Amino acid sequence: MTKLTPCLWFDDRIDEAIKFYTTTFKDSKVIELVRNSPDSAAFTAVIELAGQQIFLLNGGPRFPFTEAVSIMIECDGQAEVDYYWNNFVDNGGEESMCGWCKDKFGFSWQVVPKQFRDTVFGPDKAGAGRAMQAMMGMKKLILADLEKAYAGS
Repeated sequence: MTKLTPCLWFDDRIDEAIKFYTTTFKDSKVIELVRNSPDSAAFTAVIELAGQQIFLLNGGPRFPFTEAVSIMIECDGQAEVDYYWNNFVDNGGEESMCGWCKDKFGFSWQVVPKQFRDTVFGPDKAGAGRAMQAMMGMKKLILADLEKAYAGS
């Protein structure tokens, strides 16, 4: 069976990344860790976050992260959005727009409540338009505000 595994290329901060990601995601684990010597930083690692395996490579400074690639975290409600957003932004990351932020390594995440689809992609086209406009003005997505915009209130 074919399997897709994202690969994140780090510049000598791979051990810090492994620790950060596996403590941020409650349902995570390190599956594989390869070091060139016992005292060296990891060369590669496979971690599992929320059931998704991700390959990490300590590849050096040649290819930095860009916003062209991100991972979407589909959260169950505002509390979970707040948890991930705050972990990324408050620990050296930065806010962007429309639910996007970067972690302290410069990697982009989309932190969205799964319920936002009921607003931005809802069946009421006018409501969806209002919700989309509201979302365009947000950094962290606020589900209650999206729902109010969708309802027209």
